[in-house]
Amino acid sequence: MKLSHLAETLIGSEIIKLAGEIKEKQAKGEKIYNFTIGDFDPKVFPIPLEFENEIIQAYKDKYTNYPPADGIAELRKAVGEFISEREGLSYDPNSEIVISCGGRPIIYATYRTIVDRGEKVIYATPSWNNNHYTHFLEGEHVVLEAKAENDFMPTAAELKPLLKGATLLALCSPQNPTGTTFGKKQLEEICDMVLEENKSRAAGEKPLYVLFDQMYWVLTFGETHHYNPVSLRPEMKDYTVFIDGMSKAFAGTGVRVGWALGPKHVMSKMKAILSHVGAWSPMAEQKAAAKYLVQKEAVNKYLVHFKGEVEERLVKIFEGFDALKKAGHQVDAIAPQAAIYLTIKLDLVGKKTADGKELADQAAVTSYILDEAKLAVVPFYAFGSAKNSPWYRLSVGTCVKEEIPAMLAALKAALEKLQ
Repeated sequence: MKLSHLAETLIGSEIIKLAGEIKEKQAKGEKIYNFTIGDFDPKVFPIPLEFENEIIQAYKDKYTNYPPADGIAELRKAVGEFISEREGLSYDPNSEIVISCGGRPIIYATYRTIVDRGEKVIYATPSWNNNHYTHFLEGEHVVLEAKAENDFMPTAAELKPLLKGATLLALCSPQNPTGTTFGKKQLEEICDMVLEENKSRAAGEKPLYVLFDQMYWVLTFGETHHYNPVSLRPEMKDYTVFIDGMSKAFAGTGVRVGWALGPKHVMSKMKAILSHVGAWSPMAEQKAAAKYLVQKEAVNKYLVHFKGEVEERLVKIFEGFDALKKAGHQVDAIAPQAAIYLTIKLDLVGKKTADGKELADQAAVTSYILDEAKLAVVPFYAFGSAKNSPWYRLSVGTCVKEEIPAMLAALKAALEKLQ
């Protein structure tokens, strides 16, 4: 039966497809090291206890009715204080902050508010879901394949030829799927380029806006520092919409508390769109978040522990890949910078298995590593990269750290069987 053009042409999720294969193997009793999920196992990474208690209390206090479309006033105020103190950003809780149930609805609302059918949307690959959101709006995809030598982050030089006539530039740092970030100079150059482009546009012409997804910004490790467009170039405030929230910063993906920060005229229209979609965060969770975010000592204590646990896993796995690389295996990894992801390389196309079967393409490599090493990771082509890209996202959100040595040993054994 015929459906809408959107429904008929929407591409299914490669991650969901891979998840189906993993579930089949687990149902047969196989032990799988599942590093595919951009989520957290609550048994490994629980939400803050103080936040949990506030949620429970909010339900006991009967906060189960509809919240305002842009979020309750006390949460918008708490978010404003949180980002002001920790990131140096100043946004008016009454007109420049919108609350939603996580990042997805506000990303969708940003696209809907800014982009018309046929207008150009610029995004780099690999990146999370920009291809699907652009498809939703029937926008023109302007895609840049980012390079490994730049940690898969786009540069101003690469973006500059693409800007003319574009409406939206979608950026993410720390980035999903790579776990890499913009350096200060790198992002400054992009901001200067956007400002220059907007100054060149005629009066009344739609400017080039930047969607800046910083959902993982509190999760940076080592010497990595998070930079954002508005702190680097205050003039960017007129053109930047931030996507942020508690999902990844506090391991609360199922709690559904996210927010957007941006220009008043953009936020007011996003609020209207979200009111029709009904994509608000639950009232009880909003009440709880408003009370938790201002508990500075509790927040600091949680983040120190949480970040330490995530970093330990990322570093141990990176060191394992580095050892395999030094042993002569065709693997690689980018040193951990941020988020819950490690970028790894499995450059095994053309190798032959113990029974003489050639790994003819990257899909075959993915299957071999899953079947032989019991290691499940997501190929970058699931995030828009070329089908022959040998790079993968490895997520530690469900990683039991005591299992890391066994996982690396299984991978080593699988690699040693290849010819």
